[in-house]
Amino acid sequence: MKIVIDANIVFSGLLNSNGRIGDLLINSNPYFSFIAPDFLRTEIYKHYDKLLKVSKLTLEQLLEAEYHIYKSITFVSEEQISDDSWAFANELVSDIDPKDIVYVAFSRQFDCKLWTGDKKLINGLAPKKYHNIWTTDDLFFIKSNKLFFR
Repeated sequence: MKIVIDANIVFSGLLNSNGRIGDLLINSNPYFSFIAPDFLRTEIYKHYDKLLKVSKLTLEQLLEAEYHIYKSITFVSEEQISDDSWAFANELVSDIDPKDIVYVAFSRQFDCKLWTGDKKLINGLAPKKYHNIWTTDDLFFIKSNKLFFR
């Protein structure tokens, strides 16, 4: 099952690679197939100082966690997204958080759900009847109960 992941999920996985999010990111193959925009790596890199401070990991430990998480993600260039998907996402998300447009565009382009823990995004999309989102609890339930869909 293909799933778009956003930066806050990867950030959380790096902060605690032994937690539920880290486990889902690292140990879900072949159940889930994660995709993300190329720029996600840049976003994470911009926050290395914060990640090191909050996680209390050494740089080597952070790089090791990043390696294990990234090897389960297929990174796709934003250039692969159609104008229609960008327009759809922009219409839905621009008034919530423009930085999240890319994730909704990817979700639309690849016809899959978006895994996010971003409450602002989830709550902003709900009144717009956009429910193509899975939370960590949803994915953990699916994996734990072996409820896999195509």
